[in-house]
Formats: sequence, C-alpha cells, structure tokens
Amino acid sequence: MPKITKLSQLDLNQTYSYADYLTWQFDEMVELIKGKVMLMSPAPNVRHQRASINLSGPLYNFFKRKQGDVCR
Repeated sequence: MPKITKLSQLDLNQTYSYADYLTWQFDEMVELIKGKVMLMSPAPNVRHQRASINLSGPLYNFFKRKQGDVCR
C-alpha cells in the first residue's frame, strides 16, 4: 500500500484494518469503525463550552431543589 498522506487517497467505501490506520499520516481527524473510515466532528470551541456551562450550571442548581428528575 502506498504511503497515505492525504485523506483523499483513501477509498471511503473500502474496509481498512487498524494496522492500516496506524500508517496514515494526514492532519484530518478520523476514526475507524468496523473497518470503515469515519470523519470526526471537531471538538467544541472554548466559547461553546463556556456558554454550555453558563446555561447548565443555573439550570442544575434550580432543578436539584425540585422533586423528581430533570430527564423525565
């Protein structure tokens, strides 16, 4: 197999092994699921994480004083 340095060199319909995966040398984030290459979503940025905490913290504090479960 030729050296893989770009995602475009892979056939996304083909099945690959973990040994194949270990040889790939490109910057895109991918994962191998049952031999299939899956593109990974980027991690949330800091702004998104702060907004999430700013919303979930007060909601958690409000609902923890209530009877029952938030998820029901």
